[in-house]
Amino acid sequence: MKRSIGISLTLAGTLAGLVALAAPAAAVMGTIDNVPAATLMLPYFEVDLDNAQGINTLFSINNSAASAVLVKVLVWTDQSVPVVGFNVYLTGYDVQTISMRDILVLGNVPRTASDGQDPSDTISPQGVLSQDINIASCTGNLPYTNPAIDAAFRAHLQAWLTGNESPTTHNCAGAKANPVGARIARGYVTMDTVNACNVFFPGDWSLYAPFVTDQNVLWGDWFMVNPGESFAQGDMLVHIESCASCFVPGDHTFYGRYNGGTADDGREPLPTTWASRYIEGGAFNGGTSLLIWREGNNSTSAYSCAQQGPPSWYPLPTNQVVIFDEAEQALLGGTCLPGDPMCGEEEISIPNEAQRIDVHDGLLAPFNFGWVYLNLQHPEVNPIYGDNAAQAWVIAVMDASGRFSVGYDVLQLDSANDPADPIATP
Repeated sequence: MKRSIGISLTLAGTLAGLVALAAPAAAVMGTIDNVPAATLMLPYFEVDLDNAQGINTLFSINNSAASAVLVKVLVWTDQSVPVVGFNVYLTGYDVQTISMRDILVLGNVPRTASDGQDPSDTISPQGVLSQDINIASCTGNLPYTNPAIDAAFRAHLQAWLTGNESPTTHNCAGAKANPVGARIARGYVTMDTVNACNVFFPGDWSLYAPFVTDQNVLWGDWFMVNPGESFAQGDMLVHIESCASCFVPGDHTFYGRYNGGTADDGREPLPTTWASRYIEGGAFNGGTSLLIWREGNNSTSAYSCAQQGPPSWYPLPTNQVVIFDEAEQALLGGTCLPGDPMCGEEEISIPNEAQRIDVHDGLLAPFNFGWVYLNLQHPEVNPIYGDNAAQAWVIAVMDASGRFSVGYDVLQLDSANDPADPIATP
């Protein structure tokens, strides 16, 4: 529950002056940096649905401005099928922390309300420096009465997010659990500034676009916690700025696959190519895994459970993965050049839109220490853009089993509008 903290008018005036004098954060459009943005993304989450002491993912949505803002939060499966959305109202300088276990297990979503639904400020308190406005479209929508998600729909969500058949729709929308039967929900989350409460998704772009705004005011962070294993890790969310005049039709944008490459969303694109350290040994005896989000070529809907994934794109191909050790020895995996002597016999697979990949088991790294080059473009041309650039995001997680862990965004090497070439091979 949020608390309202009173401060004196003198102190309030001092703080207001400091805010006014603060220099704005420098931002480079087209380069993903930690500055206030119009869209945030949690690239990957995991939730143990059966064990409260198991893994859970939490994230925050923060408003960097004095003006109030409305946010549409959307939860997607690891194969990019949208499963549930809800609206979050933030007063000026407000913050909301969201637990994925609360949503998926308890059915609880954040209880917020604009001034019109909360005139006494008991749900979304207004601070002395904060604006609180009325958003008429949220009447009858906010505040949510928890549990906002009933038991039947939670069972549906849990099935889809664990790669199982929905008891309601009798189809599938996510990767099969490994091991089979595991109840670890997986997927990703997007958060957009919007001008009204709504029930639409970016895949319905003609319906969703009128609600999306260019308010670059959001920031946030995420962390995964696993009390049973005594570890946690976290970092900033992906901050995606919007600029209505910076992109033209044909440019890559974050939601470009949903609007036919018209750049109507104005969101800067993510990189396609990444570099990450990995360690397995010494203090980090739990090894290194990569949390990878990738862009498909089109929108996705549920499919027959006899299939492994959406027939329109599954599995996503990988352009080039190169594994280096600390003496610059290299192993080329993934899509290999014909006859390349460095090519591994097994093909590397990063097949879904959101996943956890172990560097040794998934990327087939034969070394214990080194770095990995990931060109996650698609080998085939995307007809929307006429090139093979595809957006991605990569987070490295290094574990010391049962003791500690660290998670962080790895090095981005390009942008989808200026994609890197694969590394030349002998």
